[in-house]
Amino acid sequence: MKNITCLLASILLAIVVQAQELKLKPRKADALGGTAFAHSISDSTLSLVAREEIIFREIKNGNVPSFLRKFQKIVSKATIDNKDYELVFFVLPDYLAIGHNDDYFYMPMTPILAQKVANLLHCSLPTRKITDLIDQNATLKLTPQPIPPSKAMTTVPVFITHNDLVKQQMQPYLSQHANGALTVGNKKDIVISNKIYGETTPRVVIYGWHQLDGKPIQPLYNKHTNTWADYSHGVRLVQNTMWLNGKKTTLAKILADPLLSQLLSDEGIIEKSYYPVFDNY
Repeated sequence: MKNITCLLASILLAIVVQAQELKLKPRKADALGGTAFAHSISDSTLSLVAREEIIFREIKNGNVPSFLRKFQKIVSKATIDNKDYELVFFVLPDYLAIGHNDDYFYMPMTPILAQKVANLLHCSLPTRKITDLIDQNATLKLTPQPIPPSKAMTTVPVFITHNDLVKQQMQPYLSQHANGALTVGNKKDIVISNKIYGETTPRVVIYGWHQLDGKPIQPLYNKHTNTWADYSHGVRLVQNTMWLNGKKTTLAKILADPLLSQLLSDEGIIEKSYYPVFDNY
């Protein structure tokens, strides 16, 4: 009986794996392509809040490429107190973008907006450990292309410049990418961490931008406030629902558990596995 139960659980999980898609509206035929959208928000007189309201509306309306709509499976394993654990979870194959497969724009955003988008789509942002696991499992690895720091790095024209650099780099891999290959090296991650809180003002915590040898350019960093967004920021969504040894659970429950948290975190427990969300910030 136990063997039959385990077999049924395995079959059910296999079915679930095939069905993990981003819960978004279909993209409208007349929706803006990535290039047109980027230029539509590049007016220097547009406030950050207004810009992010436009971005949120565009994502909510389904203007997201098809290559980003199907999640990729990641598995984290560990032996804890002499018991084996296997955690199955799902992540976007690339960083969140606006547009369609042939014309998309990677969308840097503040963690405030990133969390709003994650909430909308029943997702979370990754931890540092999840980011490392994604890099280890990626099939399409790009060499990072940092732009020298400047006051302009938070402006849309620089976002566009970096987007163009990455898309040029992607040219040899267009078919692989369009089919949802797990992709890394093009951005650093906005991550959830215990370092979000504890300061006078909540922080954005960034990490990653792994090089081809697996070493991250960006260590875990929280020196910017949560209204900071520069060209290097990528939003990688992680589905909230996960499967621990075949049983359904959530990212928040795993991260709040003193033992199980090590499956997803190298910081120990992360009780607040989210960024604070504000209107009119």
